[in-house]
Amino acid sequence: MKKLLIVESPAKIKTISKFLGSDFRIMSTVGHIMDLPPKKVGVTLTDDTIELEYVPLANKERVIADICKAAATSDEIFLAPDPDREGEIIAWHIGEEIKKLIKDKSRIHRITFNEITKPAIQQAIQEKSHIDLDKVSAQQARRVLDRWVGYEVSPILWRKLQKGLSAGRVQSVALRLICEREEAIRSFKPEEYWSITGTFGHKKETFDAALTHISMKKIDIKDKKKADEVVADIKKTDFAVTEVKDKKRIKNPLPPFMTSTLQQAAFNRLGFSVKKTMTIAQKLYEGLPLQDKSTPVALITYMRTDSLRLSDTAIGQARSYIGKAFDKNYLPSKANAYAKGGKAQDAHEAIRPIDTTITPSLAKQYLSRDEARLYELIWQRFVACQMKSAQYAQRQVVIDGGKYTFKITGSTLIFDGFLKVYGVDEDEKEKKVVIPKDIKAQDDLNVKKIAPKQHFTQPPPKYSEGSLVKELEKEGIGRPSTYAAILSTIQARKYVVLEKKRFMPTELGMAVTKMLVDNLPKIMNVKFTALMEEDLDKIAQGELERDTLLREFYAAFKKDLDAFLGVDKVKQAEPTDVQCPKCKQHQLAIRFGKAGAFLGCLGYPDCDFTSNFKRDEEGKITLVEAEAPKILEEECPKCGKNLREVRGKFGLFKACSGYPECKYIPQVKASFKCLTCKKGDIIQRKWRGGTMYGCSNYPKCKFAIFSDIEEKACPDCKLPFLMKKIDKDGKITLICSDKKCGHKQDGGVEA
Repeated sequence: MKKLLIVESPAKIKTISKFLGSDFRIMSTVGHIMDLPPKKVGVTLTDDTIELEYVPLANKERVIADICKAAATSDEIFLAPDPDREGEIIAWHIGEEIKKLIKDKSRIHRITFNEITKPAIQQAIQEKSHIDLDKVSAQQARRVLDRWVGYEVSPILWRKLQKGLSAGRVQSVALRLICEREEAIRSFKPEEYWSITGTFGHKKETFDAALTHISMKKIDIKDKKKADEVVADIKKTDFAVTEVKDKKRIKNPLPPFMTSTLQQAAFNRLGFSVKKTMTIAQKLYEGLPLQDKSTPVALITYMRTDSLRLSDTAIGQARSYIGKAFDKNYLPSKANAYAKGGKAQDAHEAIRPIDTTITPSLAKQYLSRDEARLYELIWQRFVACQMKSAQYAQRQVVIDGGKYTFKITGSTLIFDGFLKVYGVDEDEKEKKVVIPKDIKAQDDLNVKKIAPKQHFTQPPPKYSEGSLVKELEKEGIGRPSTYAAILSTIQARKYVVLEKKRFMPTELGMAVTKMLVDNLPKIMNVKFTALMEEDLDKIAQGELERDTLLREFYAAFKKDLDAFLGVDKVKQAEPTDVQCPKCKQHQLAIRFGKAGAFLGCLGYPDCDFTSNFKRDEEGKITLVEAEAPKILEEECPKCGKNLREVRGKFGLFKACSGYPECKYIPQVKASFKCLTCKKGDIIQRKWRGGTMYGCSNYPKCKFAIFSDIEEKACPDCKLPFLMKKIDKDGKITLICSDKKCGHKQDGGVEA
């Protein structure tokens, strides 16, 4: 009997194939295969229905055809993309394509597994089911909402601010959080306050305690004058211990990881970006080779989950390991439970190691450094979650003298419990406090020193990737599986930049946010966005109809959109309080061009003054003089004058310093002639997308190569060049420009 199992990622094929017999063929969709069309909305809303138009994604026709061909000759087909909404829609899409060729629909099954192990996959095949159409509807609803916002709001931003901008239903709200935090920082006014620490002598020991109350009221010392008065008065006062409180404090183990908490911990402990964390976690889930280089081993369960639930098997593994590896005092009498209800993805387990006996020290021998570090973090958190709580002995000493009260609190770890495995975050480390052991109530104390210290209140911190993920989760914006994409998108759109691992909104990001908040307040509302996520969860659970949600959203959205479209059809500028230094009649306003934000006079076109600018920490604007062209030693071959380096809209380039009399610009020429007209030279040019090459006879000849090139003949079709593509990691791929040829080869790594 021939069986076909279809997964989402090709990386899983090798891992899964070792668990199944020769009658199984495993193929991959390589991610999504269908989507709404790229150049139109693709959603038709009528009085009766909402129709979605799906088209194959670029280069996926062949994948679809190959899978369908294999399905046509298979006795059973198992659809096994990932166990989430995105996986469900992939399974549905490929299932719909297969159904066009197969009459007997009972041969098509949906299976899911949270870990890539032999028992899990065999169990999934035994418990074969059908596509969850509620999950499909939830994914469709999210996709339509995002498409409406993206396709209908973005063109308005193009007209009103700058071409090429985009808006997103969730990304724009995340951007709003960053912008509002920046505004709070800029408007923050530090307030002075003072603390007072006393050094007290008890027998032969000394210790420090903080002044907490004056006349039974919490201290509130605003300036040096008041602090000096208090210090002088304290020095005249006698002090004694009035109370010593001893108690035990319990620190409970943290729950196992779900997606968002893994992203936060990996950022805080390992310095990993959210994207890096998810990329590595995907590899750990799909399988990496250990002792046997030819056989990948899946190391963790599915990494996109909102669940804290652990299977009985997993808990048993953890408890067995703890019982063997540690003293019996570390193992609680019964398993610790963390599962919480109400989340759409709670059908999954938490993120955990598949096999606890594959310890971090064992895995470290075979994995890359970063893979090993992330695996260790997941393994430690999982094992620690099934250990006993840590215990501290806590002592508080209260010291009184006249109207002044000082307090000191210290903790001593008396049982490390789960901390033996998971350790403590840097921000959780407690300052070592020394309190005399034999101190007791009524003991008199000597005042050795009274130290006042000036402080200023601090503004809220800028968001890091970890703290932004925490805020998104707290507010219910998006879902953990989407956080990496959200953070990548707002950076790619140049709405924010990362400075010292903290998000800083750009002028463009601030302008886009202000415009959207002013004109589309509902979709930019944090609470509304969170409620929308809850409604999507309700669709996935079968509690709400897809089209009901979409119609309600679009009715309100269209009303706001029409009003937005009708306001100020000219490009908008944000006025500043800086007066134009040229005409001295108008204010300067922030505008946006191809090179970014700049200041322009509101009196344009009568006054054409423009300038670059910068902001200080309080948001105050300062004009920045344009950088003067740099004169080079190289001479112009036409007029003999020196060349100079000039900044244009696409970056730096060389030109003759004798311009406009001499218009010479050095050109990079390819060694081959134009492939179309056979006469023109192929010249390098700069454009908004980077480097391109075009015929020197333009516009008569429009031959162009929109890429950098390697002057190396294609080994298949003999074209005199290959296009050079460089990915984010600097890896170079050389591609033939003739799509019929399709040659592709590794070009090494960018120097």
